[in-house]
Amino acid sequence: MNDAEITNFYSEGSDNPKNIVIYLHGLGSNGLDLISLANVMGHILKDTIFVSPDAPFACDMAPPGYPNSYQWFSLQDRDPQVMLKGIENAAPILDAFIKEQLEKYDLDYGDLALCGFSQGTMMSLYQGTRLPKPIAGILGYSGAHIGETGPNKTPVCLIHGEADDVVPVEAYFHARQELEKADFTVTGHTTPELTHSIDERGLREGTLFLQSVFEAETP
Repeated sequence: MNDAEITNFYSEGSDNPKNIVIYLHGLGSNGLDLISLANVMGHILKDTIFVSPDAPFACDMAPPGYPNSYQWFSLQDRDPQVMLKGIENAAPILDAFIKEQLEKYDLDYGDLALCGFSQGTMMSLYQGTRLPKPIAGILGYSGAHIGETGPNKTPVCLIHGEADDVVPVEAYFHARQELEKADFTVTGHTTPELTHSIDERGLREGTLFLQSVFEAETP
């Protein structure tokens, strides 16, 4: 039985939030990598708390001397079925963390958006569509769709660089195809010459997407 848990996270934003964005970082990174996005998104997403956890496992591909490198699952074997097993192993850990944060701020699933980068996008698309209730939205940068799509319909925005040499842009088109086949509403774009990263346009459009889904959830 997997007894791992998320033990460290970073937060920025409102003390009495109406919404919550949980960032999920990529392989070999940590929660500090994405929490910096809150400094930009927070100017538009008022009354929002941004939370960015370290993934629960030490990165097994990090070189010596990099102790703050984490992973949601191993990517030493990139066979889709092997990656799916890794995602399934991490999913209950993420589920428990999400529930903890919602309870902490007295929020419901409809007040939540997941924002992932790379491996974090894979986790977001998997677990974000399998939570007990639909969430406000999923924003995924430079990621991929692994496994079957979950049953909970939620708006999705995918953004990907066309020059990405880590997760090729073909993953973007595959993810859109799978999600739209399952009747999800998918927006987003690819960016010419952009590598495995987030640029200003992607950050701006991602923020506006989150603003739109949070406003849609407001009674």
